[in-house]
Amino acid sequence: MAGGERRGAPGGLEPVALKKEIGLVSACAIIIGNIIGSGIFISPKGVLEHAGSVGLALIIWVLGGGVAALGSLCYAELGVTIPKSGGDYSYVTEIFGGLAGFLLLWSAVLIMYPTSLAVIALTFSNYVLQPVFPNCIPPYNASRILSMVCLLLLTWVNSSSVRWATRIQDIFTAGKLLALALIIIVGFIQIFKGNYKELTPSNAFNFWMTPSVGHLALAFLQGSFAFSGWNFLNYVTEELVDPRRNLPRAIFISIPLVTFVYTFTNIAYFTAMSPQELLSSNAVAVTFGEKLLGYFSWVMPVSVALSTFGGINGYLFTSSRLCFSGAREGHLPSLLAMIHVKHCTPIPALLVCCMATLVIMLVGDTYTLINYVSFINYLCYGVTIIGLIVLRCKKPKIFRPIKVNLLIPITYLAFWAFLLIFSLYSEPIVCGVGLIIILTGVPVFFLGVYWRNKPKSVNRLIESMTCWGQKLCFVVYPQGGVAAEEEAPSAPSARSRQPASDRDARK
Repeated sequence: MAGGERRGAPGGLEPVALKKEIGLVSACAIIIGNIIGSGIFISPKGVLEHAGSVGLALIIWVLGGGVAALGSLCYAELGVTIPKSGGDYSYVTEIFGGLAGFLLLWSAVLIMYPTSLAVIALTFSNYVLQPVFPNCIPPYNASRILSMVCLLLLTWVNSSSVRWATRIQDIFTAGKLLALALIIIVGFIQIFKGNYKELTPSNAFNFWMTPSVGHLALAFLQGSFAFSGWNFLNYVTEELVDPRRNLPRAIFISIPLVTFVYTFTNIAYFTAMSPQELLSSNAVAVTFGEKLLGYFSWVMPVSVALSTFGGINGYLFTSSRLCFSGAREGHLPSLLAMIHVKHCTPIPALLVCCMATLVIMLVGDTYTLINYVSFINYLCYGVTIIGLIVLRCKKPKIFRPIKVNLLIPITYLAFWAFLLIFSLYSEPIVCGVGLIIILTGVPVFFLGVYWRNKPKSVNRLIESMTCWGQKLCFVVYPQGGVAAEEEAPSAPSARSRQPASDRDARK
């Protein structure tokens, strides 16, 4: 079952391939839906407590959006220059070689995305169960079970249809934007009523503490992490309709919109709460709703639940494409590079993402792991953007539909280096564990990818397991369709059509 075709039009066979079903609206929904999670509803106090004043906190929110915009412009150039699904992984592999790409893939598949998915799913279950347990924290087992049910449901949806998955993303992204729009509108009504005491310059820049360089760095880190997810559209480049046009368009629409929403949502909060009230609240949007929405205060916890439900869907959709791309390059088992013969969805990759998340939920200390995830994630951003500069030097004449000014990646990297160095200084244990997690992939790379002359018994076992997996999931290797090689002149043409065992590992 090396490849496959299915019946399409009455006159012939239609090749099995990933379909270009993500238009501009769905592309924007993927970016916005992955950036805006539960954080802006629950606890935007991280920036405020380190900034020391309302005014500086709002400035940092705007600057956080600016830094995300700089990074997304760099990713727009990389995305249209190397139009392959897989995002950071594909770019790092193309520019720095197989080992660097594998280490990024290893850390993402092993801990980064499963942990993020687990945290979002647990947040979803906690807010859904809140009305059932109004006076206490929901029971541990009830929260875990509901999280798992939600994850399994969305895995089934993503396995059944790309169109269903993108429609869910569109609907839930619209829902969370409407909820935030409600907060912003109520905030403006408060301002028109004269309730903007905390926003006047004399009060906004009334520091209750003098922030040090360390405090500013921590505030920027909090703001930057709130914008994480701006690069997720790059994971599904091959399923975009006209990616060289819609990828940059979606980025240019989404990042300014999210920055606007984040900034004005925080302004709205300060029309109802003092800084001290905001810092003492565990769920800022819920407190805001209780103060100003009266009978309709239930809208806020429901909005958090809907927001996280859409976030789970977005993470599943994009992380499965990362597994798919890694398997296609020979860095993961070849079964993960196969898609369903009828639905054209990467079911094995989706199942791996789902199972890894379930394991993290059951055996991992999820909220401790997320600290390591933040460091690894931020490290990957910087390495990828360094790759843009390296690619300019290595291949100056390659076709670039978008070419950003070099000051953009250099400015981003200056912020990145400042925050990374401070993180290493202030949290050496967290950063050290994050680096160890990445480096555990080195022996795995040499045993699984670099070592090609494996014993025949090992190869036979791998082939039989792959065949069994194909029969179980009813999947085959993609044939033709939207392979990135059709759009990237520098890439070999047959890589996506061959089993991993039949092609050289990239070194």
